[in-house]
Amino acid sequence: MESPSQLRQAALAWLDQARYLPSIPQAVSDAALAARPEWDDLSNAVALAAPVSGHRDLYGKLTGDWLPRWSVILGASGLGDATRLIARGATVSVEEVADSFVAFCTAPALGAEDWLLLTGDLPEGARVPVGHYTLQTFTTDELKQLGPMPALYGLQPGGLDLDLLIGAPFVHAPNPDRTPDRRGTHWFETAGPRPEARHWRALLPLILWSEDLLHVDAVFRVERGRYFELNRNDVPTTIETIASRHGTPVEIEARKTGSFHLAPADLPRMQAFCSAVTARIDAVMAGATSGRTLPRKRARRLERAARHLLQAYQRTPSDNEVWEQEIDELHLDYVIALEALIASPNDKHDGISKKMQTRTAALFPPALRELVTKAVRDAYNARSLYVHGDLLKEQEESKRQTQLRELRLILRQVVLRWLILTPHDTEDLAPRLDAAADCGSGEQAIDEPLRAFFQDTTTRDDIRS
Repeated sequence: MESPSQLRQAALAWLDQARYLPSIPQAVSDAALAARPEWDDLSNAVALAAPVSGHRDLYGKLTGDWLPRWSVILGASGLGDATRLIARGATVSVEEVADSFVAFCTAPALGAEDWLLLTGDLPEGARVPVGHYTLQTFTTDELKQLGPMPALYGLQPGGLDLDLLIGAPFVHAPNPDRTPDRRGTHWFETAGPRPEARHWRALLPLILWSEDLLHVDAVFRVERGRYFELNRNDVPTTIETIASRHGTPVEIEARKTGSFHLAPADLPRMQAFCSAVTARIDAVMAGATSGRTLPRKRARRLERAARHLLQAYQRTPSDNEVWEQEIDELHLDYVIALEALIASPNDKHDGISKKMQTRTAALFPPALRELVTKAVRDAYNARSLYVHGDLLKEQEESKRQTQLRELRLILRQVVLRWLILTPHDTEDLAPRLDAAADCGSGEQAIDEPLRAFFQDTTTRDDIRS
């Protein structure tokens, strides 16, 4: 195996000849560069320093032989971009580019990760474990290091301005089902369920922490040091006016952060809350492999409720702004989520709305029960009208946005309280809620566990039983 220093020399020689190349695009495309005589020297140096036995993803088979692929060596590595920039006369740190190229070719491939860009604003350096996921913010320099050529950021036309992402919350986790791939495949995976459904176990604790809306803005793949391709069009931006150092107004592009905000002082509480809630989610989901029917059903019901709740969140732009055409479907999502958690396997269909009202109200302190009962009753009425093809009366339309927001906030608390109270054996929660609705002793059995949880672990809203 050739030493990395010899590969570095080959890369520097390649970049040196780039100064003499024509700058017209068709003459310096990756395909055109791979047809130049200098390509053979670079390709041979790659083959010696990073043989196919340990770096298969750099290679393709041509006429029976494994050879370095120009689409990877030039395209995925960023060396082709550096070559074109130099050909156009741009100032490029060739030493940094050569070092990055050697690392790309010779370093062991790290595992692929799923990354979600969320709305919101978090303190710099925030890092919150959420199960096997991590909620984290990054500096501009840290984000640059995710790609193969940190020295080129800001030089390529049309590239993403990483300064937009300071304070942006990213949720990320290893994806063991995806092998590292440096071939430059498309950044977004369209197969499978929506991202908020696939990654619900990371997102659910976050929306339970605060009543502020949280959305997934983009989902993409990261292979640290090799592939980081967040599309600039998937970072929602707005124009803000700020004062320049001379006091004159200046317009700048800024990321839309939404309402989800975490102050530095709240970070320890959020970490404790996410840890406690994740433990409860894990305990319920462990029932998915149980030999008993009820724990298996309970795990499926939690996942169904979370998916519908998160789907509704994703379709709710702001607290009092929902597309009129979607209000009825959001009611469906919320009612499905509610029934998934509060209904009992032994319930009959008749009277289910009344059972949902009394059981849901039993989760809350007396002062809130009338409000909760009415919200659930209105949700079932809206659901019934929609399913049967009817419309709400015209005079009720102005109330729908407010009612939908109340329902969202109530259901969010229902999910949290259900997680706190739900046993992880073969006992059903519904009979305990029925008993709480009927007598004081049953009410105490609900209130005490809730009070104990909220005493030790508070949400951002700090709503206590």
